[in-house]
Amino acid sequence: MTDNSQDPQHSAPQSGNDEQAMGLELFALPTPSQAMPRVFGSPRRYVQAPGVIAQTGAYLRKLGFDSCAVLLSARSQRAEGADLLKSLAHAGIPATILTFGGECSFEEIEKHADVLRAQETPPATVIALGGGKVVDAGKCIAHRLAVPAVVVPSLASNDAPCSAASVIYTPEGVSETFEVFAENPALVLVDTAVIAAAPARYLVAGMGDAMATWYEARACSLNPQAVTTFGASPTLAGAAIAELCAKTIYSDGEAALAALASGMIDDALERVVEANTLLSGIGFECGGLAASHGFAQAYTVIEHVHQRYLHGEMVAMGVLAQLALEGWDDEARRATEFFARIGLPVHLGHLSLSRDDQESIFAVVGAALEFPFMGNMPMEVSAEKLHAAILSADTLGREVIEARGHAAYLEIHGDD
Repeated sequence: MTDNSQDPQHSAPQSGNDEQAMGLELFALPTPSQAMPRVFGSPRRYVQAPGVIAQTGAYLRKLGFDSCAVLLSARSQRAEGADLLKSLAHAGIPATILTFGGECSFEEIEKHADVLRAQETPPATVIALGGGKVVDAGKCIAHRLAVPAVVVPSLASNDAPCSAASVIYTPEGVSETFEVFAENPALVLVDTAVIAAAPARYLVAGMGDAMATWYEARACSLNPQAVTTFGASPTLAGAAIAELCAKTIYSDGEAALAALASGMIDDALERVVEANTLLSGIGFECGGLAASHGFAQAYTVIEHVHQRYLHGEMVAMGVLAQLALEGWDDEARRATEFFARIGLPVHLGHLSLSRDDQESIFAVVGAALEFPFMGNMPMEVSAEKLHAAILSADTLGREVIEARGHAAYLEIHGDD
């Protein structure tokens, strides 16, 4: 594989001095030797088990939090949120309830931060209960209040819960920018009974997001100039965790879906939830992002795509395009066949796109080129190569579906 990482057109974002250009508040600082530091980050505590949401208050007390704000959707307030709030009351922890409006936008974040700033005493922590956008918004609010975040995900659909980063969208839902923070969440509580109660589509989407972790970390390992969201060099630990993440999903993904369908919470499901949430969260931050997420974020510029499809579904298509970009044909086929078996998208039609719609394809290509970590790829990246990669992945996906059918996709998505 050709390494063009020294080419300034294609090099990865650099630590410190490129912070403003990237729109990120990077953690890593330039060293006196000008060497890029290696930075590892993770949540302070991660707890996963069925029913653990009922112990939220007790865990907050263990960490010394005596008050909190809780960001959650109106639906969550009627469901798992009731158990969380009951737990807080039992522990004697007062809570300010913030109702999430549906989009992790600057407007939504500042609205809730202003409410908490107006209080005589700010909360000791901000709890985010819900899916990926609730989690990302909660972390942003906590950052603005300069208090730790606590994350209680209701879905295993993405790797947002453990990270010190948030994706910010416009009020209309188009990916706008990233925010990264100096600290990961103080506590991540994953109730697998709550996760298992959600439709299978969310767990499958989480596998798509998590599978990118290893392929992107591997790409970063081949580029000596690669930079993580910390503004640092990738760590060996991050790459090892990322590889374990993919191995776990390949080995246990189908069994986890079978357990979900039978109403069981078994070891396979627990392992996949951990891979989707903990391993992927640490792996992407400490191993590095690359083209898979660049393609995924770019798909959000197509309105009907970001309205109808989950982040992890777009990431899955990004994985296949990245493998095509790398020319890693055997692995591209392996990933495509696995994605087809579990119901992830494997061709453009699965995102309600057509290869004949060149206007949309080029819009995706243009947005992908602007992704801050596209330069982590260990080869020259151009519009022509990204365009060819998208079409190559689409061709392979159609070939696989023609051979095996798309029953798994239809089971999750219906006629979508």
